[in-house]
Amino acid sequence: MTQEKNIKATNGYLMLVVFLGFIALLIYGIPTGKPLIILPTILLMLFTILGFFLVNPNTSKVLLLFGKYIGTVRENGFYWANPFYRKRSISLRASNFDSERVKVNDKLGNPIMISTILVWKVSDTFKAAFDVDNYENFVRVQSDAAVRKLASLYPYDNFEDEGEVEEITLRASLNEVSEALEKELSERLSMAGIEVLEARIGYLAYAQEIANAMLKRQQATAIVAARHKIVEGAVSMVEMALEELSKKQIVELDDERKAAMVSNLMVILCSDKEVAPVLNTGTLNH
Repeated sequence: MTQEKNIKATNGYLMLVVFLGFIALLIYGIPTGKPLIILPTILLMLFTILGFFLVNPNTSKVLLLFGKYIGTVRENGFYWANPFYRKRSISLRASNFDSERVKVNDKLGNPIMISTILVWKVSDTFKAAFDVDNYENFVRVQSDAAVRKLASLYPYDNFEDEGEVEEITLRASLNEVSEALEKELSERLSMAGIEVLEARIGYLAYAQEIANAMLKRQQATAIVAARHKIVEGAVSMVEMALEELSKKQIVELDDERKAAMVSNLMVILCSDKEVAPVLNTGTLNH
């Protein structure tokens, strides 16, 4: 037997009526003092009462008889089964698991802190009960192993000075990374009869020893990118100003004056501080 076998146990209310019948028989036998009625009735009562069990909603009972798997009762209700059956409860509810933050190197060798949030439930009670030692601990260990493997496959982020640019990064491609994590966990946990409902990155950051340096690097990259956009815009504005001045013939500028005008406009447009105006009280040549 390598798969779950669903069975339906005896109705508990029916056996409860039988148990009450034994009680009535015992009450009848005690006044008469007949041991042939009293002793067997007591033994049958004990045998009957030990077989009752409950199956709550979204739980199951795995039944074993002297080490042999009999089956699993999934339907909730009040049941009776052989008192010699060992009845093990396994929850079928969805469970959340928030892993601890672990330090691991990303694809570029940068130490990062990462954790995962996993939503899972038992889909095969036989595998969960017998194919692994402790399925809850198995989920924890395999989640840790999966997130470590995932972090080593992708860089934390892309930088312009790294040469090859990765399409998927841990920081920017959350959906793609989550899909890869969910697939990896599904493959690992399937042997324990665990169904992965959702897997997401819960925490992601550079390790403390390089966090400040990487923050400065990110800030520098952002500043360079912003300056690049500012210069592009400034060049476009200067070009437009020169074209409009020439088109409307507002003023005639030689190459030297154009160069001076371009220099002044670029300083004004690209500066990160307010420019102090300088009044020229002479001619344009001074």
